[in-house]
Amino acid sequence: MGEKPGLMSISDLHEPVLLERCIEVLAPAIEGKAAILVDCTLGLGGHTEAFLERFPNLRVVGLDRDPNALALAKQRLARFGDRVEYCHVTYDQIGEALDELGIDRVEAILMDLGVSSMQLDESERGFAYSYEAPLDMRMDNTTGKTAADIVNSYAEDDLVRIFKEFGEERFARQIARAVVNARRDTPFVTSTQLAGLIAKVVPFIPGKSSGHPAKRVFQALRIEVNGELEVLEDAMPAVIDALAIGGRVLVLAYQSLEDRIVKRAFVAASTSSAPLDLPIELPEHAPVLRLVVKGAEMASESEKESNPRSASVRLRAAEKVRQAA
Repeated sequence: MGEKPGLMSISDLHEPVLLERCIEVLAPAIEGKAAILVDCTLGLGGHTEAFLERFPNLRVVGLDRDPNALALAKQRLARFGDRVEYCHVTYDQIGEALDELGIDRVEAILMDLGVSSMQLDESERGFAYSYEAPLDMRMDNTTGKTAADIVNSYAEDDLVRIFKEFGEERFARQIARAVVNARRDTPFVTSTQLAGLIAKVVPFIPGKSSGHPAKRVFQALRIEVNGELEVLEDAMPAVIDALAIGGRVLVLAYQSLEDRIVKRAFVAASTSSAPLDLPIELPEHAPVLRLVVKGAEMASESEKESNPRSASVRLRAAEKVRQAA
């Protein structure tokens, strides 16, 4: 790894997605009060920095599973002193993190899902198929199995399952079979080794093929390595529970599997649970959330041009209107 980034280069590493829209949506819950925002995916602290600058009475609890990101965020946000708390956890542990800090409920929660810009840009992490790097893909590179462990040990049917479910890859069976055959002679060690094999298996279809043929498989492996969908499934009820009445949660999702989980959680919590034949709605059946954004918002064309990583983003947001029993 090269020279450790200074403060200026840290801010250059990450341009926050939909920053102004995030501030606009969450502002009613935090403006003009001593509020707490939980940044569930602190990353390099781009969103958090902007919120702290905009709202002088705001405190932030920053969660991240990546110790490297936490270390860099601490440098970037050092000028805010004790207005920021840092927690090395996955965001499904939001309840435990707040308990440790003695915080009961919070006014705002931001979740910027998926792999961070820094993780993509650090070639040695193995997230990108265009760099020669160890086939790792762990967001927390201090623990757990790597992408190489999966590719070299999973049975063919298990590889097919994750390529299909997590990558929506049409050629899952052919890729899995080629992987199993190839690893008998030489185990997979690098990202380009795997990407090169996939490029030979997936046919290029003029007018239909877009992007690198390894894109979907790399997404699938990253999700499997980090248990991303399971963590998100567990996180959504914990996030909703952590909100104070009038508090708001905003989620940025970048692929349909994540967005589906968020949508399902928001719809369930914003719908009455009263039986259809019940003449009146009892308080315990009333919705817990109110949707503040209709459906999922996409980035504008100008945002996509200035920040290409916003191209696939879907923004959803809701407000807490009742504490569940």
